[in-house]
Amino acid sequence: MHRKHLQEIPDQSSNVTTNFTWGWDSGKTSELLSGMGVSTLEKEGADSENIPQDLLSNVNHSQSPSRKRLKSKENDKDFVIARRQKQNRENFPGVPWNTLPDELLLGIFSRLCLPELLQVSCVCKRWNRLAIDEFLWQTIDLTGKSLQPGVIKRLLSRGVIAFRCPRAFVSQEPLVEHFSVFRVQHLDLSNCIIDVPALEGILSQCLKLQNLSLEGLELSDPIVNYLGQNSNLVRLNLCGCHGFSEFALQSLLNNCFRLDELNLSWCFDFTANHLQIAVEHVTETITQLNLSGYRKNLQQSDVCTLIRRCPKLVHLDLSDSVLLKNDCMQEFHQLIYLQHLSLSRCYDIIPEALLELGEIPTLKTLQAFGIVPEGILEVLQEALPQIKINGSPFTTIARPTVCEQRSQEIWGIECRLSLHRPSCP
Repeated sequence: MHRKHLQEIPDQSSNVTTNFTWGWDSGKTSELLSGMGVSTLEKEGADSENIPQDLLSNVNHSQSPSRKRLKSKENDKDFVIARRQKQNRENFPGVPWNTLPDELLLGIFSRLCLPELLQVSCVCKRWNRLAIDEFLWQTIDLTGKSLQPGVIKRLLSRGVIAFRCPRAFVSQEPLVEHFSVFRVQHLDLSNCIIDVPALEGILSQCLKLQNLSLEGLELSDPIVNYLGQNSNLVRLNLCGCHGFSEFALQSLLNNCFRLDELNLSWCFDFTANHLQIAVEHVTETITQLNLSGYRKNLQQSDVCTLIRRCPKLVHLDLSDSVLLKNDCMQEFHQLIYLQHLSLSRCYDIIPEALLELGEIPTLKTLQAFGIVPEGILEVLQEALPQIKINGSPFTTIARPTVCEQRSQEIWGIECRLSLHRPSCP
């Protein structure tokens, strides 16, 4: 059967979406596949999916036998075909693929990895319609991959909710193409190699973000302003970012009034003005805050202001702030919900001053690497038995993946669709 006979419009009563960027255009599908290092399968005839292989050779003959010849061998032909059909039913028992309901096929397709899913979308028009259903594209993991221009945008346009793409290489050429606002709510682009214009093009269409990690990326004022449009943003990780002004930071903090976790650590071009803006405009809803890495820019007065503005802090990291003194211990007593405190490498704080933290009934962990020698650590631990000291050298604030083992989770959400699975080496 020729391809043109398959170009039927799907039933309008179907509850499965058929709107897709590259749709039935095999060229677009092949382009996306090659952009992620995936090759397409060779297409078979459109009607061949349920035909046994020993009958396929009889389908593609260019010339059919004459009527006279058919008459002369009619009985033999009927006998042979009937016998073969009976054998095929015995050899291939079960329900044909084309009789399976859409729901069952979607369940089968949900077990495929990304290359397999793109390949089955080339089998026939029905499989293409099902393979691009939004149900299958809600969570994607492309960690460490090399992506061609436009791949991220095309994937996000499929209605992706959670997208994990750290340490990926994104081509520097931005794609000039219009998409509607993306539905993505959880986005991890940490330590990607991506230029500012391409990042602007992606984030300009992200207005529903709840969790975002841009760790280690170069940003710009427009990018930070785009982030401020996400009024439902709860977790934001900008650790190690640079390239934006204190005015853009102020606008971001004023607009994202629902922030719960904020990581602004080690932004190497942060000035004292950046830190002052961060301290004075951080929302009072913050419960976890990381302002570590600002050795001589974070003043003790900033800490006092911060504690007054954020009385609900549960987790606070001020590591590498060498200007903090012993008397700041009294300030921490005002945080009645404080459970985790990090003061690592705050060298002007002596170990004896840390004993005052034992009066905070809610405090569970204390990180004091660099200021508590090994010999004194045991003594301090005995004096503060209710507090675990130096248990973890790494912060978890606003980080998408905190476990040390290989994981496809971001903020507790498993990204199912990926390029690598045990069934897809």
